[in-house]
Amino acid sequence: MKFYPLTFDPIFKERIWGGTKLKTALNKSISSQITGESWELSTVPNDISIVNFGVLKGKNVNELIDLYPNEFLGSEVIERFGKEFPLLFKFIDAKQDLSIQLHPNDELAKKRHNCSGKTEMWYVIQADNNARLIVGFKENSNVENYKKNLENNTLVSILNEVQVKAGDVFFLETGTIHAIGAGIVVAEIQQTSDVTYRVYDFDRVDAAGNHRELHTELALDALNYNTTEAHVSYKNIINTSNKVVHCDYFKTNIIPIETSYCWNKTKDAFTVLMCTQGVFDINFNGIIYSYKKGDTVLIPAVIDKVNLTGNAIILEISI
Repeated sequence: MKFYPLTFDPIFKERIWGGTKLKTALNKSISSQITGESWELSTVPNDISIVNFGVLKGKNVNELIDLYPNEFLGSEVIERFGKEFPLLFKFIDAKQDLSIQLHPNDELAKKRHNCSGKTEMWYVIQADNNARLIVGFKENSNVENYKKNLENNTLVSILNEVQVKAGDVFFLETGTIHAIGAGIVVAEIQQTSDVTYRVYDFDRVDAAGNHRELHTELALDALNYNTTEAHVSYKNIINTSNKVVHCDYFKTNIIPIETSYCWNKTKDAFTVLMCTQGVFDINFNGIIYSYKKGDTVLIPAVIDKVNLTGNAIILEISI
């Protein structure tokens, strides 16, 4: 199999807090007025991404891993994760505030849900004036103080709110209480897990008048009650791959292209490119592949050299 840059059909998720910016800001072909998420690349059960272009069109990610594990994933990924795709990539549109939530670590998630935990990061693509995120506590807290504020409906008062702008990055370790605020579009990179402990939902109800499920007790021993510095500073050197977040689960760099960038990698792992602004081309084996804002591209492990040209901001994610 001669691999090439792969793109996938996005998997759209309607959410009570969703809107239409995935279409207006990221060129997604949504039809709903409450689309909150576009799962760009997923192997979460029942949500397996399918190739939408080229000779591999119609194959899903798990089929490609079964057929071509080393060429697709790379030896380093297989050594660490077996024949499992370890990451989930999303674009998120928050028309309303998301619920206040957190995610368990690997140990708890394995014990309770037989899956991995959910370490994640956000890259802010667009933010309305005065839009904000909730990330962690204002001051170190504890179980008793947390429970008291939760019961008194004053939880927000002890949480850290941060105003954001396009280009801001936040790294969320497991256990960090958080929420994406209204008016924000983000790219989210995370472990392959869909486990969320929702602790407060602003007393919202769905179209049928029902409140969404809360996970109050599950969250108590999963929470990090200390303050956390989640905001990440990074360099933004043109036509260069700049380090943003490197953790045990993924490495994210940012490539601001104004002309061209010759990108070399090892064959040990796949790489994913998420275009957050502009347009760019990949020149590979004499073929030009064109992409725009909102596109997500997987470069299989076997491909070790790619030429990028254009005017764009690209997130580069690897293991």
